[in-house]
Amino acid sequence: MTINIMTLFPNLFNDFLKESILGRAIKNNIIDVNLYNIRDYSKFKSKSVDDYVYGGGEGMLMRVEPIYDCYKDITNGKKIKVIYPSPTGQLLNQNLSIDFSKEEELIFLCGHYEGVDKRALDLLNVTEVSIGDYILTGGELATMIIIDSVIRFVDGVLTNKNSCLNESFSNNLLECPQYTRPREYKGLKVPDILLSGDHEKIATYRLNESIKLTKERRPDLYKEFLSNK
Repeated sequence: MTINIMTLFPNLFNDFLKESILGRAIKNNIIDVNLYNIRDYSKFKSKSVDDYVYGGGEGMLMRVEPIYDCYKDITNGKKIKVIYPSPTGQLLNQNLSIDFSKEEELIFLCGHYEGVDKRALDLLNVTEVSIGDYILTGGELATMIIIDSVIRFVDGVLTNKNSCLNESFSNNLLECPQYTRPREYKGLKVPDILLSGDHEKIATYRLNESIKLTKERRPDLYKEFLSNK
């Protein structure tokens, strides 16, 4: 998969692209990431990319021209899905990440200031994605979150891809509590059933714990779980 990132702050991605699972995937040529500084496409000597909002209002808005010129440089006539992190977008979830992971190439547009001229969003035919009901300074952090969620489903990124299938939000359930050694720490013990070696009983226990946790913490997901049974 190739990931192209359009941003005003490419240096924010430096460590993100070098560490952990994504860093290994890039090193192993499974994921290719290209950073594009939108300022490089500004026609002003000052490299300005923002301007006042028509109709008045607080803050500045990113201009359409440098964004579109950057987009044309990336696509070179190809049709590539563009993701725009935005509080007005569809809420990110596991199924959406899986859908994105099936794309051979993606473009992320990172907004800043008060956002992006609507004409840029229309010309790029963006898919708006929200990571939650809150506002960030820019789209860079949200882009990192979406990328991290997506690449885990790309073949070869995880050593054991099946581990994705048993995580929280799979089958509309939260993942059950997990334990490792030591068996007891400060009076807290690992549940005996997990030490029994009876895989069928362990599977049943974990499912029941997942259902219990989901019902308690995320009744909305629990309702979806019941409706799909």
